[in-house]
Amino acid sequence: MLINLLSDTVTKPTLGMLQAMFQAEVGDDVFGEDPTVNALEAKAAALFGKEAALFCPSGTMTNQIALKVHTQPLDEVICDEYSHIYQYEVGGYAFHSGIGINLIKGTNGKITAEQVAAAIKLDYDWLPKSSLVVLENTANKGGGSYYTLDEIRPIHDLCKERDLKLHLDGARIFNALVETGEATQAVGTLFDSISICLSKGLGTPVGSVLIGNQVFIKKSRRVRKVMGGGMRQAGYLAAAGIYALDNHVQRLKEDNNRAKQIAQVLQTLHYVSNVRPVQTNILIFDVNSPYTAATYLEKLLQHDIKATAFGPQTIRFVTHLDFTEEMLEKVLKVIGDW
Repeated sequence: MLINLLSDTVTKPTLGMLQAMFQAEVGDDVFGEDPTVNALEAKAAALFGKEAALFCPSGTMTNQIALKVHTQPLDEVICDEYSHIYQYEVGGYAFHSGIGINLIKGTNGKITAEQVAAAIKLDYDWLPKSSLVVLENTANKGGGSYYTLDEIRPIHDLCKERDLKLHLDGARIFNALVETGEATQAVGTLFDSISICLSKGLGTPVGSVLIGNQVFIKKSRRVRKVMGGGMRQAGYLAAAGIYALDNHVQRLKEDNNRAKQIAQVLQTLHYVSNVRPVQTNILIFDVNSPYTAATYLEKLLQHDIKATAFGPQTIRFVTHLDFTEEMLEKVLKVIGDW
């Protein structure tokens, strides 16, 4: 039995999801004629109280489209130094949009309104124009930490006051919301655009959705096309997204709880020097002698457990839909025996 904790992107569609995909009614989405894609987009937009949405192949694409539509060349985006758009999107902000990036050293991937205010550039010819703020919820490299509405609201108010757009990289937003109990529509009121990923904790094989107002999404469709993201009979994939939103959101609490259970055991082990605060389904910890990240991963693999290194001494586990209670028990036993 292979236990894969590399990421929550490793999941396979459930039987119910596969049935929904096989039964999907499809058309050509580039012409706007795929009814299942249209239904997914309408569902996602309504979920967050927005006017429209756009189905895309990946979360990197939805984020990069948002950066492109919200900015002009020579602008800059403000975000935490751990942000996915900076760490894991191949410098796309520069490649696609010709913009700079202004990094803030936050706390576990989270920044404050005071930090954003201090980062906004003055209006001089020799400086980029600060025009967009991006928050990531949950923060992957921050160990799955999340913002509450009360933490986001002051940043939203500042952006409105200073005429900056605010985008949410909400790849794992539902992992946060099952913890806070906050409403998706309340989240929607605070952002100009939102990206949600369907192929992480929600368990679909492919896809993310970009959400905003009608004007924003119309511009976004054009940018999606030039990035090569126009799909044809994409309803087979969109059907998986609809199924996931209907059936896989509340169960994310199980993933979060299992990550916390692993953290409790890790905190008692002599070879673990630090465990980041575990709020959702991402668990980041540091190992010390006799292990490095590489040797620890090798030892895990001897027990058919896969994980990933997040630094020379740092490991990441991510729990997910296909990580069962039986697997949890094996992981706890294996790591506890060393």
